[in-house]
Amino acid sequence: MKHKLGVLLAVTATFTAPAWADMQAPMNVISLSASASVEVTKDLLSVTLSTTKDGNDAASVQAALKQALDAALAEAKKAAKPGQIDVQTGNFSLFPRYSSKGGITGWQGTAELGIEGRDIPGIAQLAGRISTMTIARVGSNLSREQRLKVESDVAAQAIANYRAKAADYTRQFGFTSFNVREINVSSNEPVAYAAAPMMRMNAKVADAGDTLPVELGKGTVSITVNGSVTMAK
Repeated sequence: MKHKLGVLLAVTATFTAPAWADMQAPMNVISLSASASVEVTKDLLSVTLSTTKDGNDAASVQAALKQALDAALAEAKKAAKPGQIDVQTGNFSLFPRYSSKGGITGWQGTAELGIEGRDIPGIAQLAGRISTMTIARVGSNLSREQRLKVESDVAAQAIANYRAKAADYTRQFGFTSFNVREINVSSNEPVAYAAAPMMRMNAKVADAGDTLPVELGKGTVSITVNGSVTMAK
């Protein structure tokens, strides 16, 4: 049995050796990356309003939260406009409070309402009209439409930067030309809404005449190109 096993292994090695011999590392290949970016005025405002309620039993706390949220929703829906002022409910949580001995002494809950869109003055005024909730967070971002306005030009600049860098390195290594071997183009487009710190907010928001002063600031659209090229004589 030992003799037959040795023959089998030898035959297997005979068949696999040429395959390994044919595998060679690519020659005259360099990897590099380049990028380009531009600052664009943000055009999306996001405001999160919240309320917190306390009580002795869960049912009363939940009812108080629902009442506050329903009133806020009713006011927000009056101003809702798709793409301009969008409204959605957020976190709605209820949890017990415990004493030092471990018993439940009461309940506390929180409800949130989110408003976002491109109608900055409308959102600011709406936030001031909602009296059953207070402002918890404010965020700003670039809309997809705003990003697409400049993304093509930024991508073209990033690709030009990549080709210029590849040509420069090719010359420095003593070659005369290059061919793109593989390439990857990526952007910094966020996967979620980016929250920002509170922005110059009025302390009072209960009165209908109050508004929310904001400064959206700038956002950056960046494109990165990375990959490898093969240099040739």
